[in-house]
Amino acid sequence: MKPPELTQTEIQKIAPTRDERLFLVLSIFIGILSGLLVVSFRIAIEWIKILTLGSAPHPGQYRLLAAPMLAGLAVAVLVQRFFPAARGSGVNQTKAALYIYNGYISFRTVVGKFVTSALAIGCGHSLGPEDPSLQIGAGVASMVARRLNLSRQRLRLFAPIGAAAGLAAAFNAPISAILFVIEEVIGRWSAAVLGSIVLSAISSVVVARWFWGPEPIFRIPPVTLRDPRELIAYAVLGVVGGFSALVFSKALAYLRPRLRQLPRWTQYWQPAVAGLLVGLVGFVGFPQVMGPGYEVIDQAMHSQFTWQLLFALGLLKILATTLSFSSGTPGGMFAPTLFIGAMLGASVGAFEKHFFPHLTGTIGSYALVGMGVLFAGFLRAPLTSVFMVLEVSGNYSIIVPVVLSNTIAYLLSRGLQPVPIFEVLTKQDGLDLPSMEEQREEAALSLEDALQPVDVPVFQGTDPIEKVSAALSADHVPACIIQLCDGSCYVTTRDELISASATLTPEAPTQSILPPERVPVLFPDMPLDSALAHFERWPLLPVMNRASRGRLEGVVTLQGVLSRYQKH
Repeated sequence: MKPPELTQTEIQKIAPTRDERLFLVLSIFIGILSGLLVVSFRIAIEWIKILTLGSAPHPGQYRLLAAPMLAGLAVAVLVQRFFPAARGSGVNQTKAALYIYNGYISFRTVVGKFVTSALAIGCGHSLGPEDPSLQIGAGVASMVARRLNLSRQRLRLFAPIGAAAGLAAAFNAPISAILFVIEEVIGRWSAAVLGSIVLSAISSVVVARWFWGPEPIFRIPPVTLRDPRELIAYAVLGVVGGFSALVFSKALAYLRPRLRQLPRWTQYWQPAVAGLLVGLVGFVGFPQVMGPGYEVIDQAMHSQFTWQLLFALGLLKILATTLSFSSGTPGGMFAPTLFIGAMLGASVGAFEKHFFPHLTGTIGSYALVGMGVLFAGFLRAPLTSVFMVLEVSGNYSIIVPVVLSNTIAYLLSRGLQPVPIFEVLTKQDGLDLPSMEEQREEAALSLEDALQPVDVPVFQGTDPIEKVSAALSADHVPACIIQLCDGSCYVTTRDELISASATLTPEAPTQSILPPERVPVLFPDMPLDSALAHFERWPLLPVMNRASRGRLEGVVTLQGVLSRYQKH
């Protein structure tokens, strides 16, 4: 049977409108602006680091104590007096802008996030630039949308588009940025939104690579799994990552609210004290934990530390990041998470090399897998964690260890810490934002959950009106289903049938009086709420079989749908 051709009206409904095409063009513009801002942000961090900590900080330098402490004091004054919305990492703040403030992020917030985060990170606070870059990109998108006087609905959509652009430029990884924004910021997406997010992320990465080049952040040799027993070591790494994510989450959940409950005047000193303590860790022998630490990750991948030092650096980074973030210092947790994971992964790899030298895995591969492990366990973005490792390394041969370790870490973390860290921070801030992890885990109801047997008469379109009218004359029959030869259906009641057949003979076929409006085609696997909009027009809706056009699986009624929702 030849499928029916689309009418001109149906084609116009699915074709992009002028506003949607403008939306796509603006996404590219936002990506370019976000990419330029993020590049400037990263350059500012590097310059501040060189000016305050030097090009090669080492233990015993008093600047390691002074720089983060003075930067913490300056940042606290700026945040408390001028940029109160610059606090936090930037992820929850962007979600709040999307779900509470209709996508509104002020220009002052963008400036404040840029200045305070660059100052804190550049001077050695244990935070990263990726989360602030996400909020900066979202702020750029918000400003562009407001400048063009777009509707409130469009304004809300622009925030995740800019967020993806900012994160993609910071990571130099467009796929990871797109997945993270979908996984943790918007949760749900449509084709139009996905297209805009992709265009903005790619545009920003093109700008970033024009400055930094196309090479991935880390380079390790291809991974070859010659001995299946090596997967046991990667599984152990997943377990280590799961427990480390728990420690990290518990530390933040414990310290951050207690510091926020202290008198307001102490908030001027908390970032300074945190900076002094982080600097003290660097002063006594571990300057590697200061700042984002990407160069230290690269050194760990190339076997420049012992497994004992690697493990110590991972634990100290948890301490330093907890102090910096809990004090209210603006900055992100992406880079510290990658650092901790890399150190723990490299320590497992170095331990394996020392005690099991016959195994073929490299320390670099363990460090790389460890980055994804903690990303999956701590930030709870399992899909992003896999592609992030692949993109930042350009090494797709590592996919099997990554999937194994990340899955173990994610499941273990969910079992030990049911509430994700972003939701914990949201509750501490007094907000009620949707939990994307809960949405992913929530079982969606489909039409088959409310499906009932076909208990009404079913007729063919060629059956005479007299036959159909006789069946509908019974009191217990509210309606009947009329099927045509092409498999489509109509639902009609006795009153509708009498009204439409007033001018025809009883022997006329029923299909001659049917209205042009057909019952929507529904299938058992479709969402249950897809039927609700149609009950105002029809008392029941037939549900068809996907494999056999015209074959009825059952019917759904409004009462049946509501009853199923009540049981859910």
